[in-house]
Amino acid sequence: MEEKIVFIDEDGNEVEMYVVEETRINNVNYLLVTEDEGDEEEAEAYILKDISKEEDEEAVYEMVVEDSEIDYIGKVFSELLEDIDISK
Repeated sequence: MEEKIVFIDEDGNEVEMYVVEETRINNVNYLLVTEDEGDEEEAEAYILKDISKEEDEEAVYEMVVEDSEIDYIGKVFSELLEDIDISK
C-alpha cells in the first residue's frame, strides 16, 4: 500500500493522493502520485515538484506542467518502476 498524503489545492480544498514513487534529481525532490489506490491500469498520475523554502514548516509541492520536464522526470520514474508506463 502506498503512502497517502493530503494536499491543499489553490481553492483551499483537501486532496488525498497516494505516493507511488519519489526521487531526487539535480537537488530537487519529485513525487509520482495518483488519486487512486491500487493497481488500476489506466490511473491518472501526476508528477509533483518540491518547491519548499528553508523557512517552510511543511513541504510545498507544485504540479509539473512543463512538457520537457514531464518527459524527463517521467522517464526516470518509468525506469524506477519497470512495470509502469508513464505517458501524457
